[in-house]
Amino acid sequence: MLSAVAAHRRFLHQIPELGDQLPQTLMLVEGVLRGHRCEHTSPIPGSVCAWFDFGREETVAVRAAMDALPVREITGLPYSSRHPGQMHAAGHDGLTAMLLSLCQWLAGRPEGIPRNVLAIFQPSSGEDGDGADRLCGTGILEQYRVSRIFGADLWPGIPAGTVASRPGAFLARSNEVTVRAYGKSVHVSRAGEGRDAMLAAAEYLRRTYEMADAAPPPTLLRFGTFSAGPGRDRISGEAVLEGVLRTYQENVYESCREALSRIARDVGEETGCQFDVRVSGSRPAVWNDEALYAEICEGLGPDAPLLLDAPSLASGDFAYYQQYVPGVSFFLGVGETYPLGSPQFDFDDEGILPRGVDLLKALVQLP
Repeated sequence: MLSAVAAHRRFLHQIPELGDQLPQTLMLVEGVLRGHRCEHTSPIPGSVCAWFDFGREETVAVRAAMDALPVREITGLPYSSRHPGQMHAAGHDGLTAMLLSLCQWLAGRPEGIPRNVLAIFQPSSGEDGDGADRLCGTGILEQYRVSRIFGADLWPGIPAGTVASRPGAFLARSNEVTVRAYGKSVHVSRAGEGRDAMLAAAEYLRRTYEMADAAPPPTLLRFGTFSAGPGRDRISGEAVLEGVLRTYQENVYESCREALSRIARDVGEETGCQFDVRVSGSRPAVWNDEALYAEICEGLGPDAPLLLDAPSLASGDFAYYQQYVPGVSFFLGVGETYPLGSPQFDFDDEGILPRGVDLLKALVQLP
């Protein structure tokens, strides 16, 4: 018989929704919570926060992202997406199902819960999403006296059902980098009269890669698009590079940002081209509170998370909560499967999600 958490996940998988427009998802979440002895509110559009009051002075929060990706599913599963062009390809259906199962368990008022519990069902968690930032800005954490917060992501490449994490740096700070080079376009037969923006941008790319590769690891700078020129027989008058910068520490970020501008000035002087460098879209690094992480390892004993050797260069918005209260994020392994974001992404929900629910139960019971 299908477990409750897997049943929640498979229903959610069929109704993926984007951003903060989550009417069917909210209907399920609120339907499960309805009738339970908890206070639930919606601080921002598309969100649900359920507070379980155990009469304690402090509250522990647990966050799950609910939004899906604009991906057309091709898994062929009997519970595939019913919404064309939308798919739970990042495992948020599993995270929401786990938190729902935790809420159902909490509703039984189990003995020995040392803190009140705030379950945060969050919208708009994608690369361009601001759900976590907006939720924190409402004062919800202060309102319910949250003193610690936990979150998780389903993660390919880690053995199925294995919980993994690390203290300190966990997920990277993410910035978008857009570089425009302006030169002078002429016909190739008069190349000496022009200023080649494509060549200047290519040299800029080479030097910035050298800079980033020499920065304190782990640091990542890569450009995903490079566009230039009106045609094969003309020198490019404009070139555009679009990429991302991923760092962990503020001083490394500032150093890289300054270098991006410095290299633009140097290449511009050498080539006669002008550069416009913009670094935007900052999302802070997920930094797991070291003291809280140590408490978790001591409290969980043999069930403590597997220690990761290095942080991930992926990014996440859990960092916004960590700016307000100590927090720790985890990976829940789904084994060797398709990567997150793939239209074929799937995982063994029956084997993996109960392990995630057990983790959440253990975390809210820590002294």
